[in-house]
Amino acid sequence: QVQLVESGGGLVQAGGSLRLSCAASGRALSSYTMGWFRQAPGKEREFVATQSWRGGSTRYADSVKGRFTISRDNFKNTVYLQMNNLKPEDTAVYYCAAVFRDYDITTDGRQYDYWGQGTQVTVSS
Repeated sequence: QVQLVESGGGLVQAGGSLRLSCAASGRALSSYTMGWFRQAPGKEREFVATQSWRGGSTRYADSVKGRFTISRDNFKNTVYLQMNNLKPEDTAVYYCAAVFRDYDITTDGRQYDYWGQGTQVTVSS
């Protein structure tokens, strides 16, 4: 079992930055492909970013490419999402997710086994 706890959300003006953290316990994240997803009010959950358990491969949603960066610190057992140049349309609850290394990288939320409780990000215009 993997327990995931997100933090770092908040209210920020458009153009600002936030760094989300996802701290894991129970297992070493070095063996897990990690993903970030988000869900805005009235919308379905959508993929944001993913990083392979191998650490090298990443993939981003087109809407965040060039602005968001996923990274991990295996010593701290934590995954991060650095979000720059935030836009009002980035407003959502952000979730981190983990799947054991069956998948190198995956953008499909249904393939993730473990989820955090989410952290709210609000971007004002």
